[in-house]
Amino acid sequence: MPAKPDSHTSGSVAAGISNDVVKLLYEYTGRGPTKARTEIHSNSVVVLLADTLTKGERVLVENGQSQLVLQTRREFQRAMRTDLVAAVERRMDTSVIAFMSENHIDPDMAVEVFILAPPGDHTARDGADSMPSAV
Repeated sequence: MPAKPDSHTSGSVAAGISNDVVKLLYEYTGRGPTKARTEIHSNSVVVLLADTLTKGERVLVENGQSQLVLQTRREFQRAMRTDLVAAVERRMDTSVIAFMSENHIDPDMAVEVFILAPPGDHTARDGADSMPSAV
């Protein structure tokens, strides 16, 4: 069973996850968000991001193409999934069994949600049967 981070360690783990997510978004899109905050709960990690859109995406939004921008962001999230999950698993020392991601245009925000394996279960990966009992 992985040790749950204490409040001091939890802060540095959360900061590390925020930095990893921002770095990956930059690597995939050419621009990372300017704000990121990670919250760690007993069975989940939530990364809140702000100011995420690239200059090109902002131009598309201004020209009525918000849905295209959101669709493109969903595709980036699918492409980044493996790297994002690996970063959280490495920092949390446990498996991620589910990953969800969503973007919002106005205000320009995004969220990455990682559901962690139940304590002692390091083998579950994206299995519906592995859902923690208390979500």
